Amino acid sequence: MATARESTGRNVSNVPARRHPAVLFLRKLARKRLGMGGAVVVLLLILVAVFAEQIAPYPFQERNVRNRLQPPSAEYWLGTDQIGRDVLSRLIVGSRLSLLVGLGATLLGVVTSLFLGTLSGFVGGKLDMTIQRFVDAAMTIPDLLVLLTMLTIFGRGLLQFILVIGIWGAIGGSRTIRSAVIAIKENVYFESARAAGSPVSRTLLRHVVPNLMPLVIIGFTGGIGYNILTAAGLSFLGFGLDVGTPDWGSMLSREGRAYMESAWWLAMWPGLLLTIAIFSFNMFGDALRDLLDPRLRGANVR
Repeated sequence: MATARESTGRNVSNVPARRHPAVLFLRKLARKRLGMGGAVVVLLLILVAVFAEQIAPYPFQERNVRNRLQPPSAEYWLGTDQIGRDVLSRLIVGSRLSLLVGLGATLLGVVTSLFLGTLSGFVGGKLDMTIQRFVDAAMTIPDLLVLLTMLTIFGRGLLQFILVIGIWGAIGGSRTIRSAVIAIKENVYFESARAAGSPVSRTLLRHVVPNLMPLVIIGFTGGIGYNILTAAGLSFLGFGLDVGTPDWGSMLSREGRAYMESAWWLAMWPGLLLTIAIFSFNMFGDALRDLLDPRLRGANVR
């Protein structure tokens, strides 16, 4: 008996302790080098945007005409613009606007597409047909034309940017949510819940929405980069915020395009930051998709 107890004790002591799901997730993410690198860059961009005023070496509106169009140097690391403002400080402050638009518009779009897609796929019938015909008609119109028209009507501002980009982007995303809801309705547990008399709200909250969360998280991380690029494109076309407010798209359009030949740094740095930010968000989103999508969870994706 003592031998059996000792053997049982040794077996119990050799059982490894269960790790927290967050720790396991981070370990799996660390195996994907591009995804982990994208996550690090995304975290750095968020920190820079939050502490922009403390990090910026100069006030972003400070002018020094004597030092106008200075190339990168020890005093001005990324050079100065046509009226002597520090480019690095303006890029740091501009990151806050780009991330606000990207995060705000994506969050609004994900919530709206989740509502429309769940409503359409869960209810079905005439309501589903009406919503999908509206989605079909909306997807035939070029996005740029709609965004420019809506910004012309409602004016230019941070709130207008977030509302226009977020709501219009949710129309196409609702179709993906609808398809996932229809697939969930065909599962056995969903039919069992309905047969047991479960209320509609309980069925949605316990069986539909939780199964949509991986898809929602993937869509959120993947949509941030796209919305940042969309906002930069609108600013480049002259539909950005006020002239005194720095953002990466307007810096490319105003200073960068006007002085491209004589001051290359005015166009290079905003374009480079846009590229790095969008690439990082996309790589992070792809890594999350590989880890959260049930169809890819067991795949050996390198």
